[in-house]
Amino acid sequence: MKFLKGSGVAMITPFREDGEVDLEAVVNVFEYIIRGGIDYVVVMGTTAETATLSDQERKQVVETIIKTNNNRVPLVLGIGGNNTTAVVSSVKNTDLTAFEAVLSVCPYYSRPSQEGIYQHFKHIAEASPKPIILYNVPPRTGVSISNETTIRLAKNFSNIVGIKDATGNLESVISLINTAPQGLHIISGDDALALPVVLSGGSGVISVIGGALPNQVSQMIRLALEGKVDAATVYQNQMKSLIELIFEEGNPSGVKKLSEHLGLCSCSVRLPLIEASSKLSHSILEAHKTLAQSM
Repeated sequence: MKFLKGSGVAMITPFREDGEVDLEAVVNVFEYIIRGGIDYVVVMGTTAETATLSDQERKQVVETIIKTNNNRVPLVLGIGGNNTTAVVSSVKNTDLTAFEAVLSVCPYYSRPSQEGIYQHFKHIAEASPKPIILYNVPPRTGVSISNETTIRLAKNFSNIVGIKDATGNLESVISLINTAPQGLHIISGDDALALPVVLSGGSGVISVIGGALPNQVSQMIRLALEGKVDAATVYQNQMKSLIELIFEEGNPSGVKKLSEHLGLCSCSVRLPLIEASSKLSHSILEAHKTLAQSM
């Protein structure tokens, strides 16, 4: 899984102003991301508003991305949930030919014990024909995959190859980096912590801001992996304000507003999310103007 050593983007799903999926914009956004030097793209993750898409819409978006990509960059598919049997069924029955790995979120809402989390991912790993990347995002799921559970899973299942960590707890991430079995990729799922995670030995980032600023994110991660701390820090400092702003009213409302400003797609989202407020939109555009002037 060498491609995980680098920058990935959690791709949005563009909608038209009438709320329908905009497949033309899907192509535009995808092309923009890979032109920016991103190493791989995550499809149907949280940022894609996957929970609001019908099965048919998911199928259309996935097929459009596969066709547009034409094997140029690795793709990772999000398949997760809090119904273990249903997730296992999806993993078994989905055509994963075009994907290098599956990203699977910690079960949400149910708040399982660590043993329950272990058993959930055990069943997924046993069913999956592709490598698994765990996704730990306790602010969304209500429960965290402990470092001990992560290590236990990685040691017992060779196809569990990484974890996207969006805990926001740098100390915990660094502890995992220092104790994880060799070959387990520790990937930042938090744009604000991507640089320190990589400089501490992490593999890279699965980024939200990278969907709008792919060049900056890919350059920052490349430089960090090369140990060029000062040069990488320049990019982190340039993006700092925008990273904070795009999450202020929920994801992906903020990054969609920035994407609209860049001419990539409409900023439309689906309920229960709402579009970025006028105040936030103004702040995002001003921060992007400042970024453009600093380059």
